Amino acid sequence: MNFIKSALAALLLIVAFSSCNKYGKIMKSKDTEYKLTMADKFYVEQKYRIAQQLYEELYPIYKGTDKFEELYYKDAFCFFYLKEYKDAENFFKGFLEVFPNSTKAEEVDFMHALCFYKQVPKVELDQTNTTKSIGVMQTFISTHPGSTRIKEATEIIDKSRAKLEAKELRAADLYYKLGQFRAAAICYSSLLGDYPESTSGDIYKLKSIACYYKFAKLSIYDKQAERYEKVVTEYQDFADRYPQSKLLKDAQDYNNLSLTNIKEIQNEQIKTTTQR
Repeated sequence: MNFIKSALAALLLIVAFSSCNKYGKIMKSKDTEYKLTMADKFYVEQKYRIAQQLYEELYPIYKGTDKFEELYYKDAFCFFYLKEYKDAENFFKGFLEVFPNSTKAEEVDFMHALCFYKQVPKVELDQTNTTKSIGVMQTFISTHPGSTRIKEATEIIDKSRAKLEAKELRAADLYYKLGQFRAAAICYSSLLGDYPESTSGDIYKLKSIACYYKFAKLSIYDKQAERYEKVVTEYQDFADRYPQSKLLKDAQDYNNLSLTNIKEIQNEQIKTTTQR
């Protein structure tokens, strides 16, 4: 068993040494055409790291020639396939600046935009690249209205917006968990304004109403009536926006409780005034 393992390890070392030796010979070669041919070969074989290193070595040699465009194009894709999206983003952008009239311009423009989306982090992290992803994809759609990539670009915009929506929802939920109900209510309301086409609109509205109700209930007595009236106003907006919502009954409950509390406060105020 140990002999087999040793033999296998030795074989792997021989293969690795042979590959390194072969690569070293290519790098040392003075034949630039041979190097370019091998770079293209490695690219086809999906050995993108080796291909990328060869392409970049050939930049000063082929710059200004009719082969430079293809070289630059493949080099940019090497970074993309290696998942080095920041570098790929810069190279795709550079390609468009050097070859604005290329037949590959539309594809490269899309890939440049796609790199921003590929750099989008998890929901809980900073979403700067998500916002950028939406912007560059919208620019792509405007620049290439007849592109076959419009559908994919639109889907990416929708996914990016969903991630931003989820980020805002997390913030609202956090305020709620911390008992900061007014801040939570404002955040839930902002979600409605920022994402009017969201399928969760009635959920956000109900959460906002619930938060305003809790905020009113925890307020000092002199402020309660005014803040319960805010709940009533928000309920009326809910009923106008979502008359068929399954959550309408829940919203009505908060409205009825608020109206009852307002009435009790008013009665108490009348009673106090009469006693004076």
